[in-house]
Amino acid sequence: MKKTKNENTEEQILNAAKNIFQAKGMNGARMQEIADKAGINKAMLHYYYRNKQLLFEAVFKNAFSLLAPQLNAVLNDDSSIEDKVKNFTLNYITFIVKHPYLPNFIIQELNRNPDFILKMKDNPGFPNLEKFKKQVKIEVENGIIKPISAEQLFMNIMALNIFPFVAKPLIMAFTNTDDEAYEQLIEDRRTEVSDFIINSIKNT
Repeated sequence: MKKTKNENTEEQILNAAKNIFQAKGMNGARMQEIADKAGINKAMLHYYYRNKQLLFEAVFKNAFSLLAPQLNAVLNDDSSIEDKVKNFTLNYITFIVKHPYLPNFIIQELNRNPDFILKMKDNPGFPNLEKFKKQVKIEVENGIIKPISAEQLFMNIMALNIFPFVAKPLIMAFTNTDDEAYEQLIEDRRTEVSDFIINSIKNT
């Protein structure tokens, strides 16, 4: 009788892998540990995912599929650039607080396999900047915001939101903060980042 993959088992595997990857990173995670966490044997884990890379990609795609449509919706709604900056920052930080492993996963994978993210571009819901670029151009022309390219503005938004997560140990050391204080810093950034960017581009 032909074997069929069980959706509940696959969900258990993905949840276990997410927790292990979050705690130990891609390099530190072990398939046996993930199998134990999921309550299955290693052979069963390999039946679903032949190797750790494929499992990582599944965890990444699962998480990214939750985030990307939200960001894409913000970029392509009819709100102003100011509101887009606020909503993008709020949505991103809220999401990453729940999935803190994701930024480092992305950086690691981009360094190791630059073509991987290019494959994601074809997925439905992948963020599209075309409307955002047109809006920035119009608001610059109308004197609402200072002259800036949409690409530079988008990179500023991404960098200010992503860096505190990928450099958490460094920031905690520099600022001499513990986990609780760091969490408060991140909570404050939900508005600090957007206020900083908006004040830097808005014509007064």
